[in-house]
Amino acid sequence: MATASVVPPNETAPLSQVQRVVNTFVAPSKAFTDLRRSASWWLPFLIGGIVYVMFIFVVDQKVGFRKVVENQLRIQPKQAERVERLPPDQREKAMDQQTGFWKVLSYGGPVVGLIFYLVIAGVLFATFKFGANADMRFKTMFALAVFAWLPQIFVSLLAVLSLLAGVSSDGFMIQSPAATSLGTFVDPAASPVMFALLSSIDIFTFWSLVLMAIGVVAISKVKRGTAFAVVFGWFAFWVVVKIGLAAANS
Repeated sequence: MATASVVPPNETAPLSQVQRVVNTFVAPSKAFTDLRRSASWWLPFLIGGIVYVMFIFVVDQKVGFRKVVENQLRIQPKQAERVERLPPDQREKAMDQQTGFWKVLSYGGPVVGLIFYLVIAGVLFATFKFGANADMRFKTMFALAVFAWLPQIFVSLLAVLSLLAGVSSDGFMIQSPAATSLGTFVDPAASPVMFALLSSIDIFTFWSLVLMAIGVVAISKVKRGTAFAVVFGWFAFWVVVKIGLAAANS
């Protein structure tokens, strides 16, 4: 006679990939604790990749990458001045090259995303492993980065909705495509440095950072205060770098 499998009292039932994705939004500790059992990350990566490519397609159709490049130059006065000083034929060639570069880079976003997750996972893994002697594996931290960044799909979806609704392409900035940050209230061309700062104060970015900190606690048992301090500390460092780059190009 077959016997039913029973989950031991002090263990939780393993989660499916779909359950992990759902729990990332409603019960993150439960979702991320399951990463210690299996560090599979294909589903959130697939979801994020599909949504992002859909967003880029809409940008291509409704804004156009030539306009994307022109808008980027507005917040890079030094680069814009160099392009403007070129002879007309060379200026057009330079704009075509930048347009092609941005288009390829944007459609290759999922590949860029993998590099992004590797950098995040590497920095945090090294910090917690060697700085806090945390018991964790790199592949688990990588999976956590992919899951924790899932809220960013809402930024892409909101941007798609606004572009389809007919929002003007003149103020469209691909690094801040939806009105989810304080950068919405600043003219990027008038104050690139302030835009770099305020566009970093984004509700969905903070959501992802909180998920990352919760996940670190779940996969490594690091103290909650330490996890939040390290995650937000590295984010603050990145914001300073962004501000410095914006100042250097202004």
